[in-house]
Amino acid sequence: MSWLTSFFSWLGEFFGTAGNWSGPGSIPARLLEHLEFSALALVLAVLIAVPLGLLIGHTGRGEVLVVVSANLARALPTLGLLVMFVLLLGTASIWPVIIPLVLLSVPPILVNTFEGIKGVDPELRDAAYGMGLRGGQVLGRVLVPVALPLILLGCRLSAIQVVATTTVAAYTGLGGLGRYIIDGFATKDYASVVGGSVLIVLFALVVQILFTLAQRVAVSPGVSQRLKVR
Repeated sequence: MSWLTSFFSWLGEFFGTAGNWSGPGSIPARLLEHLEFSALALVLAVLIAVPLGLLIGHTGRGEVLVVVSANLARALPTLGLLVMFVLLLGTASIWPVIIPLVLLSVPPILVNTFEGIKGVDPELRDAAYGMGLRGGQVLGRVLVPVALPLILLGCRLSAIQVVATTTVAAYTGLGGLGRYIIDGFATKDYASVVGGSVLIVLFALVVQILFTLAQRVAVSPGVSQRLKVR
């Protein structure tokens, strides 16, 4: 059990050090940087992937783009992308980190949005057209509400992936919680490594909980099957 004792000892040392709670390298400052990178990358990915997924799912045109996107998501190496954009753009801005994060975040949102729209019952779609609704109205009033659980699932998967992957921002000298892990390994400060890892895990869990709450609020009870029909 010595490893467990060491783990909690490092954890107590990290969170119990007053210097870790104030200044530019403090836990609140690193957490804010991590949140900034993650939120910006996720918002950009949503702005790109959701409209594209809705359009392809509704019209059926460009499905090959979804397939290619899904395959790229499995093949793209995060660290390789980061190094490439750092070499191309330098480290004077946050974009060498944001661009790889956006590229990795788009595929799950795009695929889930496309599948959500495509998977809507055709009879429901025909009924909407039969009621006199037009293309955009059918999409906005019928297809999106029904597909919303799958769309939010894609956003949640991307958000968790972004939170975990933002750790590599530390390799470029930028901030974020990854600094504790990278710097800790470099200086053999294992309290910093353990503390930074725990913070990232907690951050990812909070994101997971927030998306679960958002899904409960945003999705209609009838669609989520919380409303029981007698």
